[in-house]
Amino acid sequence: MLRLLVVIALVLAAGSAPRAQSAPGAPPAQAPAAPAQPKAAPAPPPETYTYQANGRRDPFLSLLGVGADARQGRRVEGPAGMSVADITVRGVLEIRGTLIAMIHGPDNKTYTVHQGDKLLDGTIRAITQQGLVIVQEVNDPLSLVKQREVRKFLRGLEEPKE
Repeated sequence: MLRLLVVIALVLAAGSAPRAQSAPGAPPAQAPAAPAQPKAAPAPPPETYTYQANGRRDPFLSLLGVGADARQGRRVEGPAGMSVADITVRGVLEIRGTLIAMIHGPDNKTYTVHQGDKLLDGTIRAITQQGLVIVQEVNDPLSLVKQREVRKFLRGLEEPKE
């Protein structure tokens, strides 16, 4: 009989979770609670990426809106959103004794501008019969000159040789 109990105990032990063996004839003991597993240390925070520039730009940053030219990422509508290089002079009108210029922008629209109007990188200083005189802001940190005068002439007129 003892042998039968041992065989049954071995079969039960092999087919299920390990049980504590009790002495033969003793009342079956209740299975002990699962051993407490030590709490795992909290997972370390994910690594944050840091880029070592060493004189190079970060390839994961957007090229739009970076640096001093961030204002070019989102442009304003009309002449205030156009740079000096983007415009061409289409005509000069005289209305009530003042000169008004018609400029053509990169959006294929024509705008009228007056003396003192602002562009993206400059201000219209004067309007003449030949075209525009614009004071352009120079955005070069190595340049000693912070502004330069740019003349935009009517299409077909060449800049006078000095």
